[in-house]
Amino acid sequence: MTMKLLENKVAIITGASRGIGAGIASVFAQHGAHVAFTYSSSEAPALALAEELTSLGVKAKAYKSNAGSFDEAQVLVDQVVTDFGQVDILVNNAGITKDNLLMRMSEQDFDQVVETNLKSVFNMTKAIQKYFLKQRSGSIINMSSVVGVKGNAGQANYAASKAGMIGFTKSIALELGSRNIRCNAIAPGFIETEMTAKLDEKVVQSWREGIPLKRGGSPEDVANACVFMASDLSSYVTGQVLHVDGGMLT
Repeated sequence: MTMKLLENKVAIITGASRGIGAGIASVFAQHGAHVAFTYSSSEAPALALAEELTSLGVKAKAYKSNAGSFDEAQVLVDQVVTDFGQVDILVNNAGITKDNLLMRMSEQDFDQVVETNLKSVFNMTKAIQKYFLKQRSGSIINMSSVVGVKGNAGQANYAASKAGMIGFTKSIALELGSRNIRCNAIAPGFIETEMTAKLDEKVVQSWREGIPLKRGGSPEDVANACVFMASDLSSYVTGQVLHVDGGMLT
């Protein structure tokens, strides 16, 4: 790769031990970013990823931290700044699903999804804000979903959390724009990861057929959109929701 778009920037990525988060970490490192990332339980893949990123010639470190906890988010951001000396980019990617029809959805199913997916964005943004304000720059990227834009039966909790992220994103963009801090959201469609690999191939193929580009996306497709939002290429872009969905919601 000739043009490194994130040379010497420091990024925090939440929930990056696998799937889309790992894809973002890897592409960011290829673009010269130093990467601090969190994981909740998958320690072995997290440490393997840190090693892989380091081999690309950047600084990388895995942190066991729950972004859904206000206190842990504060501690994490302070620790990253201590370890890396600065922070320039925040990617709020940590997310879970607990799918069920409303009739069968427990209070816990709702609360846990909102806490992990939405409250984590508040927690991390609040923790990083003071550093971004001090340096008068920063890019925040929130991983929403087409489900947050359109809704989906059986995912009321997830859709509410992902739609909430969009409202939060736009508000922060309005609030912090005058300080040169940008905040955008990305809404991925059907992205093929180790999670989707467990699904029935026929079901997956029917989903692909319903997408104008006739394929599922890859974590790299989402990561490339994040590189754009994290880099100076998007220096006049804030408060936006970029759909990375192969035309699914068109």
